Amino acid sequence: MDIFIFLFAALFSVLNPIGTVPIFVGLTQDYTKKERSRVAIWTGFNVFVILMISFFVGQYVLEFFGITITALRIAGGIIIASSGFGLLNGNFSKNKGINKKVQEDIENRNDIALTPLAMPMLAGPGSISLLIAYYQEHHTTQEIIFSSLAILIVSFLIFIILRSAHYLAKYLGASGIVAISRIVGFLTIAIGIQYIISSVLSIIRGI
Repeated sequence: MDIFIFLFAALFSVLNPIGTVPIFVGLTQDYTKKERSRVAIWTGFNVFVILMISFFVGQYVLEFFGITITALRIAGGIIIASSGFGLLNGNFSKNKGINKKVQEDIENRNDIALTPLAMPMLAGPGSISLLIAYYQEHHTTQEIIFSSLAILIVSFLIFIILRSAHYLAKYLGASGIVAISRIVGFLTIAIGIQYIISSVLSIIRGI
């Protein structure tokens, strides 16, 4: 159960669906309620698929390119901490990989559930590297079950949050969303730094 709680908290902090609310509202402001629901459910489903693939297949990608788990944890820690700083400073669009060119491209698309919502806004490098590193240390049958459950619950919460995005934006307001995202950003920074510290200590012990 501890595995479930840790991975759930880590994924929720790194993915930060609350921080995606204002972006989702902006991208779907001309959508009907039914269309918003469809985008929300497909976004949650896409995130689930991306995270599950990363969790189970990521290790083979590392082996193919000869990347050590320590190197991945350090790189992932830097990415996660960087994402946290972006959230802490309120740079949601920049942090989520949305620039002007991408924004213009989005406006010409009919379906935004996969790109940019699911990737890279939610399931980005930080969450992917976190899952790959996590699988290296937790791959017993029970741990895999709890980890998969954590991914499923997080994906479902993403659907719920995005489904309610316009209501959240209305009642929380911009300041409320920024405040919550900054709290999540602080926790995300802590997770990233912990990954780096653990990797450095692992290197020192191996000397």
